[in-house]
Amino acid sequence: MMNFVVKTIANAGALAVAVWLLDKITLTGDGTGKKIWTLILVALVFGLVNFLVKPIVQLLTFPLFILTLGLITLVINALMLLLTSWLADKLDLSFHVEGFWTAVLGGLIISIVSWALHVVLPDED
Repeated sequence: MMNFVVKTIANAGALAVAVWLLDKITLTGDGTGKKIWTLILVALVFGLVNFLVKPIVQLLTFPLFILTLGLITLVINALMLLLTSWLADKLDLSFHVEGFWTAVLGGLIISIVSWALHVVLPDED
């Protein structure tokens, strides 16, 4: 259970950094508390998308992974971020990613920040 909480916090932190750095990734809300709650919910959706959908997409794109020497991972991460944005819209969460290239850059930022946070935060169960 602790591992799940740590990963959700790391995802929320990484999403917050992407929102802070990129103008076209938006998070709106009335106050700081609402924004934090929205970030946590979006982090849960993002984690669920990465857990359920990403492995299937990676399996289907494995030949492209070999052909592009792994660069297709940037596209897959961008698609997962766009899917998270779409699901957030359907769940009435105020999180939006505008455009594919913003999603590519956002996915890169989220990957780097998540990795750094996972190094710092404990991951014990």
